[in-house]
Parts: sequence; C-alpha cells; structure tokens
Amino acid sequence: MEFKDYYDILGVKPDASEAEIKAAYRKLARKYHPDKNKDAGAEEKFKAANEAQEVLMDAEKRRAYDQVRAGGYRQGETFRPPPGWQGHSQGFGDAGDGDFSDFFESLFGRGAAAGQHGQHGHARPRRGRDVQAQVEIDLQTAFEGGRTRLSMQEPSGAERLLEVKIPAGIKPGQVIRLSGQGQPGMSGGPKGDLLLEIGIRDDARFRLDGRNVVHVLALAPWEAALGATVPVPTLAGNVDLRIPAGSQSGRKLRLKGRGMPGAHPGDQIVELSIRVPAAETDAQRKAYEALRAHFQDYDPRH
Repeated sequence: MEFKDYYDILGVKPDASEAEIKAAYRKLARKYHPDKNKDAGAEEKFKAANEAQEVLMDAEKRRAYDQVRAGGYRQGETFRPPPGWQGHSQGFGDAGDGDFSDFFESLFGRGAAAGQHGQHGHARPRRGRDVQAQVEIDLQTAFEGGRTRLSMQEPSGAERLLEVKIPAGIKPGQVIRLSGQGQPGMSGGPKGDLLLEIGIRDDARFRLDGRNVVHVLALAPWEAALGATVPVPTLAGNVDLRIPAGSQSGRKLRLKGRGMPGAHPGDQIVELSIRVPAAETDAQRKAYEALRAHFQDYDPRH
C-alpha cells in the first residue's frame, strides 16, 4: 500500500494549528466536493482531504501518525506498518465511519481484509460520517423553543435549509443531533448524523448570564428618587416592577423565574440606569437651578 502524507494532501506544514488544518480542509472540500465538481479525480481528492482532516484534527491519531511519518516516509512510497505496530491496541479500534484508505485502516483499525470486505470480497455497508455545524438562533427562539428553519452551508458551498426542533431554554454551545442528516453511507450503509452546535445572537434588550437574563432599565431621576412602578420587558412579555425610592444607577432588582426555562429556571436581573434629561428651555434650566438650591449640601462624589 502507499504511504499517505496528510500534511501534503492538505497543503499545510507539519506544525500547522487546528485552525490552519480546518481552513485548508474547507478550501479543498469546497473545491472538490462531488456535488459541485464533476471532473475526473475530484471525488478521490475530496476523499483524500476528508481522510487527512480525520487524522490531523484528532490529537491521538495525529500523534500516532506523526510517529510513523518520522520514519522518513513520503507521499506515494510503499508502506508497511512498523514492526510491533498495533493500531487496535492503541484504542483506535473501529476508527472512522467514512470511506477511508487501506493505509488509514492499517494504522487506526478495521483492516482491509477483516473489516472493509466480507467473505466474498464485497464491500460491507458502512455508516456515513457525522457532520458538525454551527448555527445561530435569536434569544426569543431559545427561550420559547419550537420548530424553526435554519440555513447552513455545505462543504461544497451550497446552502441547505433545515427544519429543527429547538427545546425551550436551550443554552449556547448545546448540541442538537439530527439523525440521518450527515454524510451518505457507503455500499448501502445508513447516513451519518448532523450535529448542530447552537449559538445565540446578541439581543438589543437582553443579555444572557448563565440561565439568568439581564436587562438594563432606564429611569428618570425623579422615578429613582421618589420611587415608581414602571413596565419592564421580559422574554415572556411586559411586567410591572416597583422601583424603591432612593434607587441609584447600578442597583439590581430580581424578577424570580423570569429567566431561561429549564429544570432550574433562571431569573431576570433588572439593572437600573438613571438617565438625566437635557435642560433645553428656560423653564427646564430654572427647574434644575431650583433643584441645585434645594440640594446644595449634596456632593455626588462623596
């Protein structure tokens, strides 16, 4: 069998970072994806890039591969596993779900004779590889849950529309598994799954703090000084909140159970921010002057 130089296949250096490897793979996947490129040899180049990123993006596989490559092997040279090499004993076992080469399987498991082919030399069915992707939803959708349509980009560059069930109270970084939405299987095997990592877009009114939802509430000086009852937006609709007299900017009030839903629902934290109106008329300026005269002993810096 031939030695595969995975760094050479992706066009990266042996000390390439994960980000560099991922970027190189995505570039080649877009260029050679069978759905986009019908040229002779494109599919093989796509498979080679797929195999290379499978190894180089896995820390254990990459370390093992680098040990073998250090023996001086180069792309296309005849290769036999080093004496004493036992990929199965290193925990790789049934490594990989894609259409990988004999070289890959000789290092990481499922050898060509025992695993890839059946008793009569026919390729056995293989499950397609899982695909990972990131999508963003708005905070209201994350709070309410339900079904939503999401758009994701395929390695080929094509857009793909999916209808996804979002559980109420989903958190950033949580993963939703869509069965059978991954890469096609081989020889009649089932498709892999699609693993969607959820991100939540910034919201103009709220920000997340764990399961708590934070809202900055603007107050007029007299509302803060005298106290008031004002409407406050929450993800479930407006509620009336009593502002204690003498409140200062930065004070935090808590609306119990008004945060993200879940087994232990979060709260909504309302942070007060006092806004001072500009004095634009003579009457308004005189009102401020009268206020200053009434509070002439008050020093806000002490």
